[in-house]
Amino acid sequence: MSALEVTRLDPFDADAFDAWHAVYLVSQLHGRDDSATPWQREELRAQLQASSTLVDESGYAGWWDGRLVSAGWLAMPLQDNRDRAYLAVDVDPAERRRGHGSAMLAHLEGVARSAGRTVLGAESSWAHEVGPTGAGQPGPEFLGHHGYALMMPDVQRQLDLPVDEDLLAGLAAEAAPHHPAYALHSWVGPVPDELALGWLQLTSTLMTEAPTGDMDLEPETVDVGAMRDREQTVARMGRTKYNTVALDADGTVVAYTDIATTVHEPDRAYQWGTLVHRDHRGHRLGLAVKVANLAQLQHETSGLARMTTYNAEVNDHMIGVNERLGFRPVARLGEFEKTL
Repeated sequence: MSALEVTRLDPFDADAFDAWHAVYLVSQLHGRDDSATPWQREELRAQLQASSTLVDESGYAGWWDGRLVSAGWLAMPLQDNRDRAYLAVDVDPAERRRGHGSAMLAHLEGVARSAGRTVLGAESSWAHEVGPTGAGQPGPEFLGHHGYALMMPDVQRQLDLPVDEDLLAGLAAEAAPHHPAYALHSWVGPVPDELALGWLQLTSTLMTEAPTGDMDLEPETVDVGAMRDREQTVARMGRTKYNTVALDADGTVVAYTDIATTVHEPDRAYQWGTLVHRDHRGHRLGLAVKVANLAQLQHETSGLARMTTYNAEVNDHMIGVNERLGFRPVARLGEFEKTL
């Protein structure tokens, strides 16, 4: 039985952080093929060092017999969804089956409970061929044993880059007749000032407009100042964002998509959010912004070999768009919840 000692991580202590990330990384890569998507060391360092008005985020180190054997993470929203906390537990594969994961989980749950949080969220990944529930897989079995229920099965997909330019041009031409009243606008980096409020008003609803399974979520807070702080953190992480929006005749942002790259994985890009406002659907705007943004990415970068994205298993429309671009399933991700 574990007698794990858990301490809060100081992200400004370089040696302590490096040791913590090493445990996290070896755990994330264990048993995974090339589909693993761990946060890189300097990305997580910048994330945990950042001061935020939106989320309280902390790392926790688990010690046993003088060795760092477990890495914990806890995030608690500060402006919206304040009943929730999100957590992750990683254990060095050589130190598993000794109760360290359960001890770390109990500690994180205790911190969340003390902060008044009543709904806990966690994620786990597994091989695609296993199926949507992850039955028999270590991560889902661990979470299920501790009272977490699968709320949303997702599929991780990968797109080989570059995508043929003729394919992109053909898809753009196919979509164009369906949205003559809208204008597409693309840029690299932070959101332009004139679009900031409209961007946030749309992107803040992604958590509620995209499929959420049985999860009861609030829209994210619209706070331009907090967004600017977040953009600075993204830059310190070594990430660059590529963005495209659709604007209606009044110049309102009605659709968006964004892609992120990182200097720490120069061959890889990540498709982040894509959303069309419900009042403007049916004009192929989702396809249009994704194609335009991918074309921008390929024009502005070189050396990228693949792009990763995630879709809810039930999001047939966006899956269809991604499949037309060439995305293929490579793994699964489950979103789990526990009510205290």
